[in-house]
Amino acid sequence: MKVTETKLKGCFIIEPTIYKDERGYFFESYNHKDFCEVIGQEVNFVQDNQSYSRKGVLRGFHFQKGEHAQAKLVSVLDGRIQDVVVDLRKDSPTFAQHFSIELNNDNKKQLFVPRGFAHGFLTLSDTASVLYKCDNYYNPGAEGGIHFNSPELNIEWWIGPNDLLLSEKDKNLPKYLEH
Repeated sequence: MKVTETKLKGCFIIEPTIYKDERGYFFESYNHKDFCEVIGQEVNFVQDNQSYSRKGVLRGFHFQKGEHAQAKLVSVLDGRIQDVVVDLRKDSPTFAQHFSIELNNDNKKQLFVPRGFAHGFLTLSDTASVLYKCDNYYNPGAEGGIHFNSPELNIEWWIGPNDLLLSEKDKNLPKYLEH
């Protein structure tokens, strides 16, 4: 497994070792001991979420507040996404900065998103199935969000705005500085 810290403190790209032959491939998608060792902290995932989206679907930016904050380990089971995270930790040297990466079923990369981050993704392929592990249970009362196109974030989405599909909830999320 190869682990690379992104420009955002505590946010890591995880690249598993993949064994391929004429039958297909095998890789260990998660090993608690190895994962905690390489990121340098104990993380206990308690909930798995899975979504299926068609091309142009943008989900986010979402996060959980306070004691209900969640760290996530995001991976793509099928398809391609642009995965984007924003550091909302006010005491962080990378506060208000974002990071973007393509995750897909070919490269098998995963993104570890620590607590205190907003998370969103855009489906680039015809369809995509995304799986993410969370280290805290979802709490509707602690839900927060930021509009995907907040000018303060200046995020370059890889599909034009006229081709995006958003939920009504995501269309109405507050702009970054309003949050």
